[in-house]
Amino acid sequence: MAHSSSFIVLCSWLLVVCAFAANEGQGTKNQEQAPEVFRPEAGKFPPIEKAHTYQGELAFVDHANRRGSLRVQGPGIFRSTEPNPFTLLPYGMVRYRGAPAELRDVPLGTVLHITGFLPPDPKTSSVPVLPVDNRNRDANHRRGVGVFPAENHALLVEDEPSYCQRMGLSWKLKEAEFQDLQGTMTATLERKQGGEKPLEQKLHYDHATRFWRGRDCLTLTEVVAEGILPATGKKSLDGRSVFLGLTWKPTSSGIFLRYHISDIWLDASASERAAKAQTEAHKTFVRSRWVPGWVDSVEYGKFGRATVTVTLFGGMDPTLYADFQQGGQAYLNGAENTLKYTESGSAGPTQMAARGPIVEVRRPAGEIPTGSSGLQIRFETDLITEGIRPTKIVRMRPASWHDVHLPREEYINGNAGNLEERFPTPAIFPKY
Repeated sequence: MAHSSSFIVLCSWLLVVCAFAANEGQGTKNQEQAPEVFRPEAGKFPPIEKAHTYQGELAFVDHANRRGSLRVQGPGIFRSTEPNPFTLLPYGMVRYRGAPAELRDVPLGTVLHITGFLPPDPKTSSVPVLPVDNRNRDANHRRGVGVFPAENHALLVEDEPSYCQRMGLSWKLKEAEFQDLQGTMTATLERKQGGEKPLEQKLHYDHATRFWRGRDCLTLTEVVAEGILPATGKKSLDGRSVFLGLTWKPTSSGIFLRYHISDIWLDASASERAAKAQTEAHKTFVRSRWVPGWVDSVEYGKFGRATVTVTLFGGMDPTLYADFQQGGQAYLNGAENTLKYTESGSAGPTQMAARGPIVEVRRPAGEIPTGSSGLQIRFETDLITEGIRPTKIVRMRPASWHDVHLPREEYINGNAGNLEERFPTPAIFPKY
């Protein structure tokens, strides 16, 4: 075995040397043909068509720093794949149950869809920086290609119902089979407007699965009693269209990957109620943490006064943006890329905030890019701090919202230059 390993290593080394020599011989020709490396820029929303998308199981969450780890689905053995860290861009959005959310709202094990980019600034990334082509590298035969993408700065993080709603997809249930306290559903994920014939998939369900109908949450026992699913054996489901919440958990019979159905929304009323409940939870959270955005420009006046133009980030309920009214008072405070306050301190964000009247609320013409609310706020103040400069991340609230103090892990205490204080560093993530 040792001789075999040495031979493999030698052959690999020779292949690398030959490839390097071939690249050197072609000179600038290969440089011209090299794939474009795209990174988001400060003060610009990146085009979503340049993003890389992937999906997997949420395995870890660091809610205060808006980051976590995803066991990415690939061609290999799913359970053998180490979770890959990801973080949200400052304008990155989370959608859960078809509604705005924070990472803290999403249970561990949830299957998520990530739309991500390379780190805008690798030096300040809060997660490990990987080679730009890492998603094309084989992570060995047990895991396969694509499970450790370098595009780990997310613009969109969506659970299954949110992703399906955005993409115009729905699950069609074909057949259910139940035996020995667990079952499988044969289903297809289909476009509402037609398209190619989808492949059938088997999904796992059991007594932990929740069935939502109208205002009710039904158990599996109740669904079986109504004849919707079989008590044992097989039953046709006639292509019933539903939204599914998917998770992952270890499966018997040595199956490499079979997603588990955590929730089934049997009708539109049930899915709308779930979205409304999540929306209300998120609205309450945002009012206590303020709406994030970035500074577009600062027009300096006399005696320390200035007019600041801020673009608010997107992904939130419209009623939150509607509270920013021309002539009303507002507060503005600096924040980090993780959206932690940089000028808050133990006294709360309001004490150190710039404050003053909103002189204009405007929506610039043109298409609104993903990540943006499309809303610009022009705001006058007599206090400009270092955190309120063009392209800097800020948080803003109208004066009508309540003033609350934040837990210690959600602010930096005026020490924005210290990476350990800001994140802490990516060294917290395990090295397998």
